[in-house]
Amino acid sequence: MARLSLQRFIRHRLWDEDDARRVLPADALARLQQRVADSEQRHSGEIRVCVEASLPLSYLWRDAPARERAVAMFSKLGVWDTEHNNGVLIYLLLAEHRIEIVADRALARRVDAGLWQQLVDAMGDAFRAGRFEPGLNDAIDAVGALLVAHFPRAPGATTQRLNELPDEPLLTGRSAL
Repeated sequence: MARLSLQRFIRHRLWDEDDARRVLPADALARLQQRVADSEQRHSGEIRVCVEASLPLSYLWRDAPARERAVAMFSKLGVWDTEHNNGVLIYLLLAEHRIEIVADRALARRVDAGLWQQLVDAMGDAFRAGRFEPGLNDAIDAVGALLVAHFPRAPGATTQRLNELPDEPLLTGRSAL
């Protein structure tokens, strides 16, 4: 294992679910869940938030990037499998201070990659300042605004919309997923 890989391995072994829960305690997770639920009442998209303290060993052994893990979680959590192909995963990897946003094809076709990068940069600024919940709130709001712009809830819709995915953020430590 190269020196950089060894450092990465150690960094990931030091982060666990307790660290993730210090960054986002239960009350913050509940507020984030409600924010996702409220956002989803305005559009037909689905938003998932996934916060991992560290990568599973299989990713570390392969020296896989955070983006690969985010795409895998996008699949494992079923974000790609929504009716309108407009799900979005907001993914944080705490051990590496990495943020990834993975949007399904229907939304990805309509939103410029530069706009996603601006959102990631804004989240990074908030997280560096220790503002994890506000940073995620802003990200949920921004993703929600994009979904409203491109996939608004049908005018005059009065019935409760089908919620295809859980609104609760996924918080993991040393995940085996």
